[in-house]
Amino acid sequence: MGHVEDVLSRLRRYPDVEALNLYAVDAADRLILDVAADALATADSGSVAIIGDAYGALTLGAVAGHDLREVRVHQDLLTGELALANNARTAGLSDRYTAHPLGSHLLGDVRVVLLRLPRVLSGLAEVADAIARYADPEVEVFAGGRDKHLTKSMNDVLAQSFSEVRASRGRQKSRTLLVGGPKPVGHPRFPVRARLDELDIDVVAHGAAFSGARLDIGTRFLLQHLKWMKPDARDAIDLGCGTGILAVALAKARPGIKVVGTDQSAAAVASARETAEANQVADRVTVMRDDAMSSAADNSADLVLCNPPFHVGAAVHTGSAIKMFAETGRVLRPGGELWTVYNSHLNYRGVVERMVGRTEVVGRNRKFTVTRSVRGLHDPR
Repeated sequence: MGHVEDVLSRLRRYPDVEALNLYAVDAADRLILDVAADALATADSGSVAIIGDAYGALTLGAVAGHDLREVRVHQDLLTGELALANNARTAGLSDRYTAHPLGSHLLGDVRVVLLRLPRVLSGLAEVADAIARYADPEVEVFAGGRDKHLTKSMNDVLAQSFSEVRASRGRQKSRTLLVGGPKPVGHPRFPVRARLDELDIDVVAHGAAFSGARLDIGTRFLLQHLKWMKPDARDAIDLGCGTGILAVALAKARPGIKVVGTDQSAAAVASARETAEANQVADRVTVMRDDAMSSAADNSADLVLCNPPFHVGAAVHTGSAIKMFAETGRVLRPGGELWTVYNSHLNYRGVVERMVGRTEVVGRNRKFTVTRSVRGLHDPR
């Protein structure tokens, strides 16, 4: 197993935020690989799927440890997908796996699934339903995570789709659940749909999409300022678009505007596309899976809206938001505006001013602050 440890010890998180207290592999990854070792040792090529691998530890650990081929992988976050690709290249294992959306191509006839348990229960419910729906009836699922993120509710969610759910013994503050016996499936429960009467918008949400089919309170507060956002804007970007509520609200309020929604979550992108279609604005709202709009051209937008993430995994880490603000400074045209909402205690104002341009607080309530930043005529950085 020296080869496996050699591969795991070289893993990097890049292009995700890197810091001394953030790791590319953890005790839960190692525990899942150990508990699943016997099943992986006897698995045929093409019969293994891996879901939720953070940076490639599960995929490359399984491939290196058991000489597997044709492993199928689904990662919701683009940064995880890119990190796995980089790490696989470094290890010379790029040809051993393929990336797939959550569905039949990922799970058809699969006998072994390694699953890093997602924090969001609705995300877990959609994954469990897909495994039960498409995988081999004899499928064995090895699901794991860090103790501090595991809840009894996860067992209950898995038990909706499987007849066997039992916990393995823990190790190094990590635990695995051994899952099998897919139950008969009915009509898929995802995506869910909801009507937001206050906005006259129908929302469509896949399981892992932030805040589901609800209107989160930060987005609600930002939308109260919609009419003041650069009235002459022609091109707008909803950065970290989630289910697409901001993008769709802007498109509905302004018939002449074109909006690009970007998010690094595959579930969010699928949700936002379906939300745009449900509200008949898909001709003007384009949705892309992107890491902080890195594929957008310089000086290409008049307006950027952003309700940034405040967490990287479990750690409160402002690295993701700072990356978003830096990209905004590059993508906005001179005179373009960034409107953002954030938890007031984070006080991003100074960071935004430095990376985008002159910034003023335009709204504040008990929890949130809304700022408007104007890109200067010269590169603010």
